[in-house]
Amino acid sequence: MKFGLISSESILIIALMTGCGGGSLVNTETTSRKNTDSKIEQIQTNAAKIAPFFRPMGRPARHDWLASHTEPGQSFAEFLDLSPSKPTAERQTIYAMPLGTFSAEDRKLIQMTVEFLAAFYDLPVKHMKARTLKDPALRPRRNRFTNQTQFKTGDVIEYILKPSIPKDAAALIAFTKEDLYMDQNTNFVFGEASFDSRVGVWSLSRLDDNTDSQNFLLRTLKIAAHETGHMFSMRHCTKYECLMSGTNHLAETDRRPVDTCPECTAKISWLSDVSFDDRYRRLIEFCKKTGLTEIEKEFAAKLKAVEAGKL
Repeated sequence: MKFGLISSESILIIALMTGCGGGSLVNTETTSRKNTDSKIEQIQTNAAKIAPFFRPMGRPARHDWLASHTEPGQSFAEFLDLSPSKPTAERQTIYAMPLGTFSAEDRKLIQMTVEFLAAFYDLPVKHMKARTLKDPALRPRRNRFTNQTQFKTGDVIEYILKPSIPKDAAALIAFTKEDLYMDQNTNFVFGEASFDSRVGVWSLSRLDDNTDSQNFLLRTLKIAAHETGHMFSMRHCTKYECLMSGTNHLAETDRRPVDTCPECTAKISWLSDVSFDDRYRRLIEFCKKTGLTEIEKEFAAKLKAVEAGKL
């Protein structure tokens, strides 16, 4: 698929062709619209097939995200109405930038996460050179409860990520072991992403609290894919228990599936031009490679449901 600007000369030629009795331009537009409508219809058909695998969002518990945040959610139709940020022929790659230093175990975890993002969004992912968080423009603080150093996500986005985004980046997501906060009213955040600038950051800090290595991996996959989704105009999901639903604490994160609901999977299929079945096959291969047996079974069941009824 090629993208480019139409020159004034081209506009003149089109106008002349239209005036000379060619209905080709109108026919091309009609064909394009029919193709788009057909694609949307197919996406909606597949979304309906996986709906039984997801629990509708229930009443939030006292400390859950929706108990303290009023959000309307975002349907697939509403997503399309936004003219969402979508990868183009020139911007096809997700870039991953390490911030700080990491152990060998950390690097292994990050590599698995990068591979997951590639399968999840059906886009290539490339590593960027590591950066430090010693930029004088950053404003670290001491958390008043833990006395732990924290970095403000907005500063990281503004002073490190926005100036660093490659020209061919569909999105740039940074990761760090440092604890993060959003503003003076927040104790901490797992991450934050910009809807407009295609950049975001998330932290490994806290994700290994009171859990085993496999659940640490699952938490990491969820947060990374969640923040990346925001960079593609995907807002928090309130209809289902979904990877794109907001979370206030780790118990809530653990409740979320390692996958997007029907509405949000439809968005991914639209923005990445990937079919539901191809996406699930990629995710199944990832689970086989990383030993996530139970998650592999879930993806396999969804694949079977999507393939049902196909000739």
